[in-house]
Amino acid sequence: MATDKTKKEQSLTVEQRLKALYELQTILTEIDRIKTIRGELPLEVKDLEDNIEGLHTRVEKYQNEIEELRRNSVSESEKINEAQAKIARYKEQLDNVRNNREFDLLSKEIEFQSLEIELCQKHINEYARVIDNKSREITATEETLVDRNHILQEKKAELEEIVSETRQDEERLREQAKALEPSIDARTLAAFKRIRKNARNGLGVVYVQRNACGGCFNRIPAQKQMEIKMHKKIIVCEYCGRIMIDSELAGVQEQL
Repeated sequence: MATDKTKKEQSLTVEQRLKALYELQTILTEIDRIKTIRGELPLEVKDLEDNIEGLHTRVEKYQNEIEELRRNSVSESEKINEAQAKIARYKEQLDNVRNNREFDLLSKEIEFQSLEIELCQKHINEYARVIDNKSREITATEETLVDRNHILQEKKAELEEIVSETRQDEERLREQAKALEPSIDARTLAAFKRIRKNARNGLGVVYVQRNACGGCFNRIPAQKQMEIKMHKKIIVCEYCGRIMIDSELAGVQEQL
C-alpha cells in the first residue's frame, strides 16, 4: 500500500504538486480566517476559567486559615481558663501561708498567671481581627466570583454561537484539505507545514508579485522568476523560505 502511494506521488508533476500546494494554502487560509472571526474569545474563556479557579483556591485558603485561627483562639481560651483556675487556687493558698517567702512565691505566681491571661487575650483579639479581615476578603472574592462567572457564561455563549455558525464551513474545508494532501509528496507537504507554522501570516506558498516574493516582498532576480515559471522544480525564497509559484499557476492576473 505504501508502495502504491509512493508511485502515485512520483507520477505527479512538479506543476501538479505546486498547484495542489497553492490550493491547499488557499483552503488553510480560509480556515485561518474562520479562526480569526472567533478572535480572542477562546483565550478569553480560558483566562476567565483560570481566574475563577484561582479565586476558588483563594477562598478555600482563607477559609482554612480562619479555621486554624479559630482553633488557636479556642486553645488560648483554654489557657485562660487554666490560668484563672491556678490564680483561684493560689489565692486560697495565700490564706494559709506560714511565712513571707511563701507569700512572695504565691504572689509572683498569681502575677505571672495574670500576665499569661493578658497575653492570651491579646492573641485572641489579634486572631479575631485577622479573622474579620479574612472574612471580608472572602466576601469580596465571592462577589468577584459571581461577576467573573457571569462574564464567563456570556463569553461561552458568544463563542458557542460563533463556533456553531462556522463549524460546518470549517469541517468542510478541513475535509477538502485532507483530500488534497495525497496530491503532494510527503517531503514537500512536511516542508510546507513547517514553513507555514513558522510564517507570521500562515502563508507557506506565495506567488510572485511585481517581481517580488509575495511573502516578504524582497525582489526576485529575473533568472529565478524564469525558473519559477518553468515549474521544473520547487523553489523557495532565499529570504523568507516560502515556496514560490508564478501568478499564472495561482490563477491570478499579474499586475504590471
